[in-house]
Amino acid sequence: MKSLPSVLLFFSLFLVLSCEKAKTDSKLNFIIVFVDDMGYGDLGVYGHPTIKTPILDQMATEGQKWTQFYSAASVCTPSRAALLTGRLPIRNGLMGGQVRVFFPDSQYGIPTSEITIAEKLKENGYKTAAIGKWHLGHKKQYLPLQHGFDYYYGIPYSNDMENINGGAIPVKNHYWKIYDSEKPVSDNYKVPLLENNKIIERPADQTTITKRYTDKAVDFIRKNKDENFFIYLAHNLPHTPLYASDEYRGRSKRGLYGDVVEEIDRGVGLIMEELKKNSLDKNTIVVFTSDNGPWLPFEQHSGSAGLLRNGKGTSWEGGHRVPGIFWGGPIKKGMVDELGSTLDIFPTILEMLGVENIKDRIMDGVSLKNTLYHGKPSKREMIFYYRSREIYAVRYKQYKAHFITQGVYNYPPGSNKKIILKEPLLYNLDVDPSERYNIADENPDILRQIKTIVDEHKKNLDPPDDLLQYRESD
Repeated sequence: MKSLPSVLLFFSLFLVLSCEKAKTDSKLNFIIVFVDDMGYGDLGVYGHPTIKTPILDQMATEGQKWTQFYSAASVCTPSRAALLTGRLPIRNGLMGGQVRVFFPDSQYGIPTSEITIAEKLKENGYKTAAIGKWHLGHKKQYLPLQHGFDYYYGIPYSNDMENINGGAIPVKNHYWKIYDSEKPVSDNYKVPLLENNKIIERPADQTTITKRYTDKAVDFIRKNKDENFFIYLAHNLPHTPLYASDEYRGRSKRGLYGDVVEEIDRGVGLIMEELKKNSLDKNTIVVFTSDNGPWLPFEQHSGSAGLLRNGKGTSWEGGHRVPGIFWGGPIKKGMVDELGSTLDIFPTILEMLGVENIKDRIMDGVSLKNTLYHGKPSKREMIFYYRSREIYAVRYKQYKAHFITQGVYNYPPGSNKKIILKEPLLYNLDVDPSERYNIADENPDILRQIKTIVDEHKKNLDPPDDLLQYRESD
């Protein structure tokens, strides 16, 4: 007969192993880290020579690094709407014409009729948190708690809004004055910091905001470690103006921009440590991506699109193609050169959970589950590049056709002219990701195919009113 201590030891070990198995066999948790204005070439694992991102590099090595992953829009508000709803923002009024994002005096926000990832997960027993930048309406009815999130902590719009000198985007020289000081100060912007529906700090101290967002994410994991949870961590940075904490300022060879990215990387590391500490790393999926490409007019204070053409605000590759890293759970290791989009995150999560996709409206995302789990080809074949409520370009498989071209932010000067092309441009992005060599003349059949895709897409398109154009003074 076994002694009592031996029985107790065996029973204790059985309980520990049972708890570990219960955690790994339970439904998946999800964390989406969505950064602001980070370019395709801004991480070490995507080729940057001086920005050190060891955590994200390791995630890409242990999970999947996608080399052809796209944001559904090239500016803030519509890109966030697309990720959270799995729908092109032209379908819900969040793709603006003249006004492309929400401002502190905007009248509207995300429609209550839209279904967010958080709402769907909450229906299925998840605890949900939005931490960071929202930018889908600042009034109470449009804030995260009214759209499926149990908790919110963050700045409701871009970090450069409510500039004390007037306007939303200060002149470049104003930024330079901030950066020339020994310690950049953030009280030039009266942006509020909210917790749930209440303002708790104004102006928000942006020099500590990355650290505080990370701390809130870690705390939410700790408090909900025995529940299923979803965290949408949307950093306000590295959107200009740039702010880093005392600990990180001056660390990177890349300058202040590099400091900011390296602090975000470390924050992801702290989240990973918390997951591992609570044995949650085996059943938590972490996604890292960006809302659009780099904001190039701010030059050394902006990011890099690497070998891609142009940046934020445009329909060139540098505006839409972004880093895409998937880590955790049963994800198959590897580099993926298939097509994927932020639109696809919503249906992917639903399929991973065995939850039926939404049927009462057109959903533009496709599930990437089979690629993530088994390395199979992606179901995505098309990317629509919308700007100002028009289709500027379309990618079909490896080919991309431009129907309209236009610069942005008058950078370089004189580049803002909109050009409706009589003959579309065509590029093979597998061969020419920099979009340098027009092959339209040699491939008329491909162009006809893409034009047919556009025609079919428009048949199912009935765009509602543009919600971004309305201001409180209207």
